[in-house]
Order: sequence, then structure tokens, then C-alpha cells
Amino acid sequence: MSPGRKRPNAWLSKLKSAVRRVSNQYPEMGYPRIARLLKRGGWPVGARIVQRLRRELGLAVPAKKPRHRRRGPSTGIPARASHRNHVWTWDLVHDTTMGGGTLRMLNALDEFTRECLYIHVDRRINTRKARRIMSALIERHGAPEHIRSDNGSEFIESGLRSWLAKNRIKTLYIEPGSPWSRRCGRHVKSFNARFREECLNREQLWTLTEARVAIEDWRWKYNNIRPHRSLGCIAPLEFAQELPEESEPNPCWASSRPNIDKRYNLNHIVDTSRLTKATAQFGQLDHRLAIATTLGPAKMQ
Repeated sequence: MSPGRKRPNAWLSKLKSAVRRVSNQYPEMGYPRIARLLKRGGWPVGARIVQRLRRELGLAVPAKKPRHRRRGPSTGIPARASHRNHVWTWDLVHDTTMGGGTLRMLNALDEFTRECLYIHVDRRINTRKARRIMSALIERHGAPEHIRSDNGSEFIESGLRSWLAKNRIKTLYIEPGSPWSRRCGRHVKSFNARFREECLNREQLWTLTEARVAIEDWRWKYNNIRPHRSLGCIAPLEFAQELPEESEPNPCWASSRPNIDKRYNLNHIVDTSRLTKATAQFGQLDHRLAIATTLGPAKMQ
């Protein structure tokens, strides 16, 4: 058949049948891939005629609609933290126990001091629980000026935003698709990566209680021992102690370890065996020191 002549109706009918058969066999494919499959089967057709026939037969794959991401309205101007309690950031991390149980962790971080304020570990974390956690953190450390988060349903709920507004806390929501952008969520994303690499991937967590103990121990080591490169290779709490506006740093919530050695005026010695011991032993030490102070060295002997 010469190139200038039209295809006969019989040939076109067979081509339509072939297009319908291949399209029904691969409904997820568009006309370019269908045309390529027809060429493999011996049909000398191009992509455009396959596109036209699929439209006539009602076989065209509908175009994908752009996904509209939910976004929370930011009430503050995106800013880089310049002092303590200037900008806090919080985010959720997901993991599982060795038995397959769900673990959800809500991490709260001070962007200036890099201090991990708290890691809440639970099976499920909703907006009401996030609000209760933030309320406890405010009572312990004072209210931040800004709180940064992504557009997760736990953080953009209207009740939580109203409660933050009543406490004069401005919200900073990260632009969808840019968690590592400058002045956005790079601090908490970097923290989450260290948290997963140094704790979650190294620990075998079987129960929720075991996960809470192991994660709290790691949080204490992160704040008190682990050198932070952006802070001059010192720990976050050590950096917070050197701030001129505060003589003493705020202690970490839900942890009695940071102030133990300062309370008894002892040199701080890191002993990993004590990390999971009960704090009752320090009460006994306090009692012995009180007796020694009252009676004196001679009577103690």
C-alpha cells in the first residue's frame, strides 16, 4: 500500500479490535506504551493514531489530578532561631517493636540550643495528646515564641492552632515537599536521622516500656554527652549553660539525671551502667551526706 493512500475500513476495524484488546489487557498503560506493544505484534502504527482510536473507543486513561496537600496557616514569619525558646520544632517518627507493634514518637527540639526537650513514645499520638505534651513542656521550659512543624494532621488541627494562639505562640508550617530547605525543618529532620541511626536501628525494642526507657537514656546522652558539630563540638546542655542570659539551663523534662551531680556537688563521671538504674540510690546518698555533715568526720568513724 502506497503511503498516500488511506487505510481500508477492514484493516482499520481490525486495528480498533487490537487496540481495544491490548488496552483492556493493560488498562494502566497510556497510548504511547499501547502503541509500542502493537508494534511488537506486527501493527505498523504510530502513537498518534493509537491515541485517536483510544479516544473514539472511550479507552483513554484520565489524566492524573494534581494532589492538593493540606497546609496549616503560618502565623509567624519564618525565622532562624537567635536565642533560647525563640523557635521550637516538633515532628513525628514511626517505628515498630520486634513483635511488629506500632511505635510513634513525638520529638520536641529547641532550634537554638539543639536541646531535645522531650521524646514522647506511644502507640498512637493524636492532636489532644500533642497539646497535652506541649502544655507540660511550656510549664517546664516556658513558652516559645514560634513552633515549627510540618502539615501533619496532628499539627494543623484548628483546636491546637487556637490553643497555641491563646498562648501567644506563632506557628511556622514547613512548605510541602521542602523539609530540608533553609530556615525550615532541617534541624528536626537532622535530629530524626541521628535518632534513628544511633538509637532505633541499634536497639531491639520488644515492648512499649522497654522502648521508653531506651529512648529516654539516649535522649539524656544526646543532651549531656554527644558533641554537636554546629555548637563547637560540645553537648547541647553544655552550650546552654554558657549562654549569658541564663546562669543555669532548664533541666530536661521527665528526666532527673541532669541535676543529680550538681545537686551533690560531685564531679560528673559518665557511667553507662547507671543509666537504667532507679534514682532511689541517690536519695540514699543524700541521706548519708546529711548524716556526715551533721555528725562530723570523728563521729562517723
